[in-house]
Amino acid sequence: MYKKIILLVCLIIGASFFCCLKLYSNSHFPDKTTVQFASWGSESEINILKPLIVQFEKENPNIKIDFMHIPQNYFQKIHLLFASNTAPDVIFINNQYLPIYANAGVLEDLSVYTDEFNTEDFYNKSIEALSWNKKLYAIPRDISTLVIFYNKDIFNKYHVKYPDKSWTFHDFLNICQNLTHYPDIFAISFEEDPLFYLPYLTSNGGGFEHLFIDNSKSKIFEDKNSQSALEFYADLRNRYHVAPRKNESASATMAQMFLQGRLAMHLSGRWLVPKYRQDADFDWDVVEFPKGTKGSIVPLDSSGWAVAKSSKHKKEAIKLIKYLSSKKSSEQFTKSGLIVPARIDVANSYVFIDNQKPKNSKVFLDVIETSIPTKVSVNYREVLDNIKTKTEYIFNTVKPE
Repeated sequence: MYKKIILLVCLIIGASFFCCLKLYSNSHFPDKTTVQFASWGSESEINILKPLIVQFEKENPNIKIDFMHIPQNYFQKIHLLFASNTAPDVIFINNQYLPIYANAGVLEDLSVYTDEFNTEDFYNKSIEALSWNKKLYAIPRDISTLVIFYNKDIFNKYHVKYPDKSWTFHDFLNICQNLTHYPDIFAISFEEDPLFYLPYLTSNGGGFEHLFIDNSKSKIFEDKNSQSALEFYADLRNRYHVAPRKNESASATMAQMFLQGRLAMHLSGRWLVPKYRQDADFDWDVVEFPKGTKGSIVPLDSSGWAVAKSSKHKKEAIKLIKYLSSKKSSEQFTKSGLIVPARIDVANSYVFIDNQKPKNSKVFLDVIETSIPTKVSVNYREVLDNIKTKTEYIFNTVKPE
């Protein structure tokens, strides 16, 4: 009996101690705040991002990051999350979709967080690209522009001088004609997505901006500057035959044709650098887009991190974005060659301008000065769909050479 009483007393004391310990723990070590963070990205990109998240959690032990990787149909799924009032706290976003959400009032205005972010750390055009109605809705990670990648071995084989920043549309066409050796080698890539022919328009004084004002389906064909540039682009494929036609590229992408040595030049962006570094078995470099009547003018896009206005953890969300947009984090994204950093200090450092290919990496920075942030609107996608319907016929009607 005595032993039972002693055991009961011990149990009571133990339970009391446990309860006190739990109360002490709850008061001194509160539960972690969970911040949901959504992003797209390739496997290599996510492999950069995840260690940064782990390090952030180590430095901020009271914050847990619930990372949502959405590799496909990203904005479709983000739409659904906003519609169901389950939007993530932090959303990786680009300037082409940002107006939809900013106009709907579902993004936090980051312009007011002047104590947290110094916008002077970033290229002004990236800030402009991620703003809507003069308010900043995302802190930029990168800048995206277009350059000409070129296969130096093909240039050498046919004794064609490498292009430089002074080349014009006229020079460009001459070089294309000297490099094309049908059916084995074409001079220049051809893609029907508006992104890849917009530089031809903007460099010739044209573009899409006016379409967002009146939402006309045919205005692009009435603008003389745009019309002549569009015709020049179509002629590369259909008249001069220096670019592959649909049946000649078949299922191969322009990047694949470039790697196969079937394209001498490829108009594209920084995102291809890691792939070309790894897979190209020839010497290659980059050069500015050729000059039209108005100079060499390519579109500029940007991606960055936004905060949902509905977030219940804005303080923690801002802390995460501040960490991801820091110099240290930007260097990690930049080392892979994947991005042109929006941070000026990183872009002008050895991390970006390194000894790897392309040798002329500074071109990616030089074109920023003359680039134009892509003019977008809430109906941007609708306008592009209308343009694609109109241009499909133009781009696929063969003309006599």
